[in-house]
Amino acid sequence: MSHDRVFKIIFVSQGEVYEMFASSVSQGSWFGFVEVEGILFGERSQLVLDPSEEKLKHEFKGVERFHVPMHAVLRIDEVQKQGVSRVTKPKKGSANVANFPAPIYTPSGEPQKS
Repeated sequence: MSHDRVFKIIFVSQGEVYEMFASSVSQGSWFGFVEVEGILFGERSQLVLDPSEEKLKHEFKGVERFHVPMHAVLRIDEVQKQGVSRVTKPKKGSANVANFPAPIYTPSGEPQKS
């Protein structure tokens, strides 16, 4: 029995929260980036269109792989089935979206003291 893996990745980009599905998510070869490959979109009836998912289909048309800065990733889950991809604005006062402490790495390579 073959098991196709499905990952849900939630990340922040340009002030919006992206929730997308892909067949592969890895550390990749770029330091500090998460590599997302095999973007999955729902095959819904043409009668019911989700404007948010349509926006993502247009934005990622022709993209085979993309990289997200690790500090922008909120969550990555391996899920049993694919859901609907969407882009939303963060909810005001939401504890789910917060700026990551910056800088993560200092030029000298020494951890920054709090």
